[in-house]
Amino acid sequence: MDIIQVLREAVRRGASDVHVTVARPVTFRLHGRLVAIDENLLTPKDTEEFMKSITSEDHRAQIERIGGVDFGFNLERGVRFRSSVFKQRGSYGIVLRLLPTEFFTFEKIGLPAHIIELLSRPRGLILVTGPTGSGKTTTLATMINYINENHDVHVITIEDPIEYNHDHKKSIVNQREVGSDVPSFSEALVKALRQDPDVILIGEMRDLATMESAITAAETGHLVFATLHTTGAARTVDRIIDVFPAHQQPQVRTQLASTLIAVISQTLIPRVDVTGRVAAFEIMISTPAIANLIREGKTHQIVSELQTGAKYGSKSMDKHLLELYSRGIISYDEALAKSYDPGLFAHEASRIGVAPKGTVPKDPIKKSRVFVK
Repeated sequence: MDIIQVLREAVRRGASDVHVTVARPVTFRLHGRLVAIDENLLTPKDTEEFMKSITSEDHRAQIERIGGVDFGFNLERGVRFRSSVFKQRGSYGIVLRLLPTEFFTFEKIGLPAHIIELLSRPRGLILVTGPTGSGKTTTLATMINYINENHDVHVITIEDPIEYNHDHKKSIVNQREVGSDVPSFSEALVKALRQDPDVILIGEMRDLATMESAITAAETGHLVFATLHTTGAARTVDRIIDVFPAHQQPQVRTQLASTLIAVISQTLIPRVDVTGRVAAFEIMISTPAIANLIREGKTHQIVSELQTGAKYGSKSMDKHLLELYSRGIISYDEALAKSYDPGLFAHEASRIGVAPKGTVPKDPIKKSRVFVK
């Protein structure tokens, strides 16, 4: 099959990703697992032909110059892929991710409705975090689409590459792609502040300059959304602060304490009740107590504070995993593997009587720091 046939087959099967690499058959990621589509091993010539069929001369020049290129690729109307082409061991590798074209509701992706209230804030910072492939882009697209449909504001997105296309609805939405519309995230963010934005979406906070500009934008009257490849609210706060030089960190803590609205950390887990995957979330809604922990450098206490913030909508990842397992949506092994503290998770599952028979929790404790009894 040529690359177009491969991608159409991926769409037909509902694959999330397509992997093309030498000495392996074309492989799809189906519901989180890698599945070869046949037994034909690809040669260097095969992968080069695939590469040439989806790249421009500019893309190929960039591959030769820096070893890889990322870009959006439209297969046909309504079918779009995020493409990453790269060199490996002297040949070409390709990974393509199928991008949903329709926007999901909060209910569909599993986010609680109270998150909608945060989207009306006039300023502040909302972070969506998680590993690659955890659905961060879909969550952000859902939020931006809700704003677009319900608020008359100016939204600027800075992405690499643009994945969801937002038409102008009640809002004006301008989307800038790093590499083609602007050279970098930090440069785009500086320029955005001169373009009368109300809402700014940063596809990824990769460096100090981008983080610094994002925090400043949130301080100066803009609602800022951004992603980080971190897991958990406490680790996300620490990651941002640790990027800055030591002499700036006290100031950054103060800025984050006053601007951070929420951290939504997520992961995707295979379901056992039906085919597909489900998102598990840790949600930290900033409260005066959490802001104080950030300001004083006591982020290690945030996990414990999430339980007292339940009335504000906060929830730890391990608590959500336990809920999904208790409802028969995910397996015990998957829940345990994705938990932040397996010992605490196993102990709580045993305490409430849902742990599999014969399971002995490691390091049993007298009082859980994560779960509300």
